[in-house]
Amino acid sequence: MSTDAKSPILEVRDLGVEFFVDGEWFPAAQDVSYDVRPGEVLAIVGESGSGKTQTSMSLLGLLPTNGRASGSARLAGRELLGLSHKQLSKVRGKDVAVIFQEPMTALNPVYTIGFQIVETLRVHFDISPKAARAKAIELLRMVDLPDPEKSVDKYPHQLSGGQRQRAMIAQALACEPKLLIADEPTTALDVTVQAEILKLMRDLRHRVDAGIILITHDMGVVADLSDRVMVMKSGRVVEAGTADEVFNRPQHAYTRQLLAAVPHLGSMSTPATVAEAGSVVEPVETTPAGELALEANGLVIEYPARGRVPAFRAIKGLDLHIGKGEVVGLVGESGSGKTTVGRAAVGLLPVADGSLKVNGVEMAGIKPKALRAVRQDVSIVFQDPGSSLNPRLPIGESIGEPLKLHRVAEGADLNKRVEALLDHVQLPRAMRNRYPHELSGGQRQRVGIARALALEPRLLIADEPTSALDVSVQARVLELFQELQREYGFACLFISHDLAVVEILSRRIAVMSKGDLVEVGPREQILHHPREDYTRRLLAAVPVPDPAEQKLRREERDRLLATV
Repeated sequence: MSTDAKSPILEVRDLGVEFFVDGEWFPAAQDVSYDVRPGEVLAIVGESGSGKTQTSMSLLGLLPTNGRASGSARLAGRELLGLSHKQLSKVRGKDVAVIFQEPMTALNPVYTIGFQIVETLRVHFDISPKAARAKAIELLRMVDLPDPEKSVDKYPHQLSGGQRQRAMIAQALACEPKLLIADEPTTALDVTVQAEILKLMRDLRHRVDAGIILITHDMGVVADLSDRVMVMKSGRVVEAGTADEVFNRPQHAYTRQLLAAVPHLGSMSTPATVAEAGSVVEPVETTPAGELALEANGLVIEYPARGRVPAFRAIKGLDLHIGKGEVVGLVGESGSGKTTVGRAAVGLLPVADGSLKVNGVEMAGIKPKALRAVRQDVSIVFQDPGSSLNPRLPIGESIGEPLKLHRVAEGADLNKRVEALLDHVQLPRAMRNRYPHELSGGQRQRVGIARALALEPRLLIADEPTSALDVSVQARVLELFQELQREYGFACLFISHDLAVVEILSRRIAVMSKGDLVEVGPREQILHHPREDYTRRLLAAVPVPDPAEQKLRREERDRLLATV
């Protein structure tokens, strides 16, 4: 039976969500209506603040204390809105389960993952501890967690990001719910782990026949997994239809704008340009001519031993060069050593062996006074500006802090420079007195970029600066980044697991795996004619915002993995 022929498991009609702020009720979502059938994936997409998460959380009574929901939401004919806390506790986990965006904060850090799954089972079923543990191991095996008999006794911090997400999915599926709400389930994962989680969710939807609500801003994930798509903007549904209709025949201007903002792997280069360049077969020259902003030769970085934990060699003899004014993309899976290279370049990690020169200065064994001078010419933009900006300082002070510390400017001159930097990153000058928590994610990232550019560095390390942003905000930040790079002319090591973003910004791409540099070359060669199998698997794992093309890419990835 097709999903369209089945009766809806969830029927939402005229759902509204409001929040009480400063004596007034403000609407977060209005007139939201949709159905979800067993075995169907409904993707709800839109920018941050569009209401997609709050509408789904309202179904389970998980709104903040100042929130309220109206309308109707019927699960298998039973009205959810208006249920008491005690009644909802019987629904949560058993009939409706949630996979949260960040498993590290959703899982309890003081209990093993096995204990947390067992607890879920014993709350809803009359089952012995021994049988519940056996069921927990079976669930961990179903989500392909390695060595489930041992993993069941591990704590969340002992698992990788992808493994934690699998453990959370196992807990969500413990009671075989009728409805699964997946809130940005792959946002923090690298492309290969993301592809594995998507494959797992595709398999599970048929195995457990649950309806799935997928909340995401990643249109590649939507193309990979969804049957139907609902687009939200400013709390309202602006478009709904099948995945094919929304991707190939969008009706609303906002949907077209959203799709246009998505970086599409291969959009900046084609196999033809590689052939014209003659770099298909011939090895390419990977060392830029002229002055180098970064020069690593046989670079080794180690994390020292701590107690019983032995020393860990994160970088195992890296050779990488970045020319003056050049942008090089550094890609690879989590744990490949990308961020370690960036942190070593700004002196946050010591060089264990080999050579690392930044703007001609040797970083191996560098003294604190010399490092202070180096840091005037090298800056870093962190992945999460919310945690890298001082929450107690207004953003104007955060941006001006490097200028004060290096005694470059003070007083009226400092104010003038801070205002100029705000202008450069397209933020109103009036925002200088706001605190980080008062800004959106995209605005905080602009502040991080402004702060990094305060001293006009010759080398900028950008560590996953757009991974947590909506596609439209990401597109604006990438445009801004390109404008600033042209204006300031800084060299950049752009660290990311998003190959489509790296393609837009970089002329050369370096690929890392487990502390080794796998290959380096012009973006056309790396993206269209990679020489290493690892790079081919990495490229095949990138989801693209086109359901038909994504199906072909998925089949190609399965074929590549079968040959490993």
